Amino acid sequence: MRMNRSRKLSSFILCMVLIVAIVLPTTGCNGSMEKNTSSGAEAEGNVQSRNTVLGEGSIIFPFTVVDQDGNETPFEIHTDKETVGDALTELELISGDEGDYGLYVKTVNGITVDYDTDGKYWAFYINGEYASTGVDSTPIVEGESYSFKVE
Repeated sequence: MRMNRSRKLSSFILCMVLIVAIVLPTTGCNGSMEKNTSSGAEAEGNVQSRNTVLGEGSIIFPFTVVDQDGNETPFEIHTDKETVGDALTELELISGDEGDYGLYVKTVNGITVDYDTDGKYWAFYINGEYASTGVDSTPIVEGESYSFKVE
């Protein structure tokens, strides 16, 4: 009888160990298949870990704001507008003054920079290259990324 009890106890313990061995690896999974592609800047902590999704619409493009300290704020913009400027203005991410050459952007993501007072300005970039067109005349092109950086 003692042998029978010992065998039952051993079987019970073995079953518990197997259950824990099966359940434990799955408890760390949260269903996210997000790829971690940390760059040096992200490792230093000056990039938000996730894009903020703004707007509604069938056109989607990435937009990044780089402030004067080099901190990056990434966005995923959803819109039905045709130009980058219209989409960002509609979402109140940019504002400025209308001039002879289009919109002179002074405020991006709530941060105001004015060349006349700060000696700095918001530079508009397309795919990391300084843009040759103004934000309000730049058509949204699938696969391209847009950003404003303080310079």
